[in-house]
Amino acid sequence: MHSVLDVNADSWEKEILQFATLVIVDFWHEQCPWCIRLNPIYSEVSEEYKDKVKFAKLNVLSSSENQQVAVKYGIMGTPTLVFFCDGKPIETVTGFQPKERLKQLVDDVIGKHRECIEKSTALKTS
Repeated sequence: MHSVLDVNADSWEKEILQFATLVIVDFWHEQCPWCIRLNPIYSEVSEEYKDKVKFAKLNVLSSSENQQVAVKYGIMGTPTLVFFCDGKPIETVTGFQPKERLKQLVDDVIGKHRECIEKSTALKTS
């Protein structure tokens, strides 16, 4: 499954902030047992929503630059999922999410922020 994009501080601007539609970023690291448990679920859900949402992961401990990105968005624990629309954070959820709960979160964000998502999708197709 390759529908989850690994991002870092160098690719952050291009892949997250300049991306015009909904993006979910999983802030995680290898020493976090809940992050490891979430990985396969996040991948499965990314496959199911690949035509609607971009899924990305940022390893907060792989570099000091990545840590700075996490600090900028107020990440205090892992795993933390941050939903971005048109480069702006619109929702944040911290902690392990079972598959059905994660799908419900994605559906809720799509429903709640439909205007932003439709606007940014319209920009992308024009």
